[in-house]
Amino acid sequence: MDTIVALATAQGRAGVAIIRASGDQAFDLCEAIAGFVPAEREVRWARFRDATGSVIDTGLVLAFEQGRSFTGERVCEFQVHGSVAVAGAMLRACLAVEGVRAAEAGEFTRRAFLNGRMDLTEVEALADLIDAETDAQRRQALSVMDGSARAMVEGWREDLLQSLAMMEAALDFADEELPDDLTEHVVSPLRSVQGSLQRQLAGRRASESVRSGFEVAIIGRVNAGKSTLLNALAGRDAAITSSRAGTTRDVIEVRMELDGLAVTLIDTAGLRESDDEIEQTGIERGQSRAARADLRVFLQSSPDEEPVNVVDGDIVALSKADLWGIEGLSAQNGQGISDLVGRITDELRDRAQDSSVFTRERHFDKLTRAQERIDAALDALGRGVDWDLVSEDVKAGIRALDGIIGRVDVEDVLGRIFASFCIGK
Repeated sequence: MDTIVALATAQGRAGVAIIRASGDQAFDLCEAIAGFVPAEREVRWARFRDATGSVIDTGLVLAFEQGRSFTGERVCEFQVHGSVAVAGAMLRACLAVEGVRAAEAGEFTRRAFLNGRMDLTEVEALADLIDAETDAQRRQALSVMDGSARAMVEGWREDLLQSLAMMEAALDFADEELPDDLTEHVVSPLRSVQGSLQRQLAGRRASESVRSGFEVAIIGRVNAGKSTLLNALAGRDAAITSSRAGTTRDVIEVRMELDGLAVTLIDTAGLRESDDEIEQTGIERGQSRAARADLRVFLQSSPDEEPVNVVDGDIVALSKADLWGIEGLSAQNGQGISDLVGRITDELRDRAQDSSVFTRERHFDKLTRAQERIDAALDALGRGVDWDLVSEDVKAGIRALDGIIGRVDVEDVLGRIFASFCIGK
């Protein structure tokens, strides 16, 4: 492959900028710019020069031998002062070296994948780690980067191969004496994988919500204090509040963090029948959005009001409790606000604990396909179908799982994945 070079740190003014090069000519590049190649595990100070011999800057240089770097190739890195001028001059000097070109977005990580340093789930987790805004997202990404998804796929694969081996043995050595409980040796691993797949798929929504953020919708009748509550939770005037009914006409969103979880609060139009076409459209849109939210908070405008459009796990709270003189919420004086935040946080934290190891739609599509094939195999075994036909379902299940970590069917997703990376990573 070509030797590639890029700025590995963010664009703009900073204390330090890192220029990274990877490829067979990385050490030649290092020699040209720094005048030497440091020994492995050695960090050395150097004067960096361009092709004319002019000093660009002074800083640190380090090198990694093939097989010991992030990409798996020879890599050198220059740590210089982080001005735009210095970084630009360093890149121009590197690109002036014959055989060196600018890296494309995500090309360093792509090479790490192609060289077997990472599987596809770890590549995706690295992208998620770079984009992480909350502690929960960071922990989720690190868990996948540490190999939890790969280990689970490998375990399933081993069980399916064991079942497949038993069936192949029965087909290839039909005249030989085989164990009496051979069918159980075939079925048991399939059932184990089936149950584990079902548990991972059941945690899909929670996993996706941790990654992209939970949605909490505030619903209730007109003048229930929804917008006032949103402003109190957000700590700013995100929504217009008024004693006039029907002030909120559209969905209003506020992004925040609760106990390390990314949460989007949604203020919806108050529930009522309206002759105003615009207001009625806003009500319908708000209820549609609330129905898709992870959690709903229904504000009662009076103690005897019956909640509507709530399901198990949703929160019901009395609004404007200061007017009623009883326990509840008052956005005006702060009564009950911290308790409500605690209830929302506890509910979302409980849901996050049930999340899947897997995080992306692509993963769950492959898991669903694998489950369908395993279900089909077990159903066929129950009906006494020939094992050679059943084995095809098991093989299809293995191929679906292999697609998760990038053993097969990878080319169609590589471009989309690496396009999301910044240049230099």
